[in-house]
Amino acid sequence: MIRFIIIILYILVFFILSIILLPLEWLLGLFNKRAMRNSSLRIIKAVFGTIVFLAGTKLEVRGLENVPDDQPVLYVGNHRSFFDIVISMMYVKRVTGYVSKKENKKVPFLAQWMVNLNCLFLDRSDIKQGLNTILKAIELVKDGYSICIFPEGTRNKENDTFLPFHEGSFKIAQKSGCLIQPFVFYNSAAIFEDHAPKVKKAHVVLQYLPPIDMKAMEKEEAKHIGAYTQKLIEDAYFAIKDEAANQ
Repeated sequence: MIRFIIIILYILVFFILSIILLPLEWLLGLFNKRAMRNSSLRIIKAVFGTIVFLAGTKLEVRGLENVPDDQPVLYVGNHRSFFDIVISMMYVKRVTGYVSKKENKKVPFLAQWMVNLNCLFLDRSDIKQGLNTILKAIELVKDGYSICIFPEGTRNKENDTFLPFHEGSFKIAQKSGCLIQPFVFYNSAAIFEDHAPKVKKAHVVLQYLPPIDMKAMEKEEAKHIGAYTQKLIEDAYFAIKDEAANQ
């Protein structure tokens, strides 16, 4: 419980500092939007890195060399924990907008940092608005920014299971032509969700798989890209699980 309180206090301090930082970022954005986004990314990476440190999390990151340095990608991964966003943001190689639930747009300070990083707010109950969000994501990728989406649509609450990946999530890659960058989280819910409200030490594995080029796939295979990507992520997840069980 002490870790949880310390993390909350740290976040509150950061939000207070945001009263100064956000106007400075806004001023920078008046002259150079891209520089502002890069600056905001550096700040958020530092904040998230501190949160992970305060949580006592031991991170094992694999396959980061699979992520291209020279082009935007569509990150897709499994989603069990609030910490999935915190940890994965620490390792993005360029400004990356996360597709988030619309409720986050109402959170003071957090919402503005998300806007600075090209995050998009999705109303899952409104099909038309959801389509507009996907179209905005496609334009951001074409402008050189990466996008991250969790195609299960919400946090999965059952360990060692996967919700069906929404095929519509992959339209971003299909229409923009960018690579799909799959990643796998193992044991991230052990930080918080498995025993909330306590934050406990945990060994978390984040593995980046080789990117997927939809343009190089067979037409029929590309039609079911969600199921195809989910199978890759599931196989990698259970391989990590088996490895952990044998240690």
